[in-house]
Amino acid sequence: MNKKNNIVIIGAGLCGSLLALRLAQRGYKVEVFESRPDLRTTDISAGRSINLALSDRGFKALRLAGVEEKAREICIPMYGRLMHDVEGNTFASKYSGRKGEYINSISRGDLNGILLTEAEKHENVNIHFNKKCTSVDIENTIAHFKDYETKEEFSIDADVVFGTDGAGSVLRKSYYLERKFLFSYSQNYLTHGYKELEIPADADGNHQISKDHLHIWPRGDYMLIALPNMDGSFTVTLFLSYDEGEYNFNNLTSEEKITAFFESQFPDALKLIPSIKDEFINNPTGALGTVKCSPWHYQNKTLLMGDAAHAIVPFYGQGMNASFEDVTVFDEILDQDLETWEAVFKAFEKERKQDTDAIADLAIDNYYEMRDHVANPLFKEKRKVEMDLESNFPKEYSSKYSLVTFNENIPYSEAMKRGRAQDKAILNLLDDNELVEETDLKNVLQKVQKETNNILEEDKIAGL
Repeated sequence: MNKKNNIVIIGAGLCGSLLALRLAQRGYKVEVFESRPDLRTTDISAGRSINLALSDRGFKALRLAGVEEKAREICIPMYGRLMHDVEGNTFASKYSGRKGEYINSISRGDLNGILLTEAEKHENVNIHFNKKCTSVDIENTIAHFKDYETKEEFSIDADVVFGTDGAGSVLRKSYYLERKFLFSYSQNYLTHGYKELEIPADADGNHQISKDHLHIWPRGDYMLIALPNMDGSFTVTLFLSYDEGEYNFNNLTSEEKITAFFESQFPDALKLIPSIKDEFINNPTGALGTVKCSPWHYQNKTLLMGDAAHAIVPFYGQGMNASFEDVTVFDEILDQDLETWEAVFKAFEKERKQDTDAIADLAIDNYYEMRDHVANPLFKEKRKVEMDLESNFPKEYSSKYSLVTFNENIPYSEAMKRGRAQDKAILNLLDDNELVEETDLKNVLQKVQKETNNILEEDKIAGL
């Protein structure tokens, strides 16, 4: 592969900017095109996913690119979930029984800005804003654009095109529209959408509720979550059905209905959101979808990465981390010194596809867990067993959540397989009352490990 190749990256979001930075560090010439204005000078985040959860897999990628410490400076650690019931009572649930394991709330825009600034420090990187990609000629690697400011249409003749342009990827669309090869694609939506609201800081600029937790108001058919921001506010997200149930986005159309909904279901949150009516009515309702496709590349010419290849729902807090991990894995493939871009692309997808499919499935699982199960007594009992085991046997036991979130060197697919088996093992043992009178945690660990291994063996025989 020639480092003088003209590489075009479509999309300067989190994945695209990190990819541009890392390729530049490796000596490649990169041109990046972004449809939006420069977010470092323009506020473009209103009502849309302004903060995210950053954890170990994401930090590993940022460390690779030399920007981990800059990212940590704008992080707020969240050590667990804090559940709120209808009466306003709360109970906490740690993410891990081990010390030093937590997730971080971080501003999407601020992190993206750091990556853009670091990428632009390299002479071999140029970033072009307000340039919307309209289509890609994948056979000739010609990307077509429209300049939002001048309205001019223009084309770029590239050697290699990377599509990091998100769930609505234009490059992915070009794959199935041009019909140059057999391309499988699915996009599945949840029946629920989301709307973002805000708990502002208090008069002194402080957080009104604990900033050390991810807050959840689980209500079965819907839920509210809140993540802290650096300015003392919280980004609050309502997940609600479009048209099912007593309350849904389609029937919450008046101030009276909106207020009645929050008064009956989230009274403690309502007291903290002074602009609930205006925000609910004016902020957009977003869709929640999963994208799976294959192959991610076309010959030695183009490659999809990040959400363009594998968009997921946000309920495991791994969307950004998974996209960043793409860059880590891609960098490892480049270290193999393969002879062609096509060989690199094939090796990357072979290494990565099963893991992105796994985290997509896990994110759906966690949607139901957060919405329905976190307040369930049996779930609480299971979490207590997990926390006790992690706390007392930190090297011998990790829960499914810990395997996914805090073990960046364990593939998502392996974390899913083992984590699901462990969940089933503990629930089986609890259901059979085998842990009720067990006070020796070493015996509990051995029982859980034995039952887990039996389940894994059964799954292997069943071909699961």
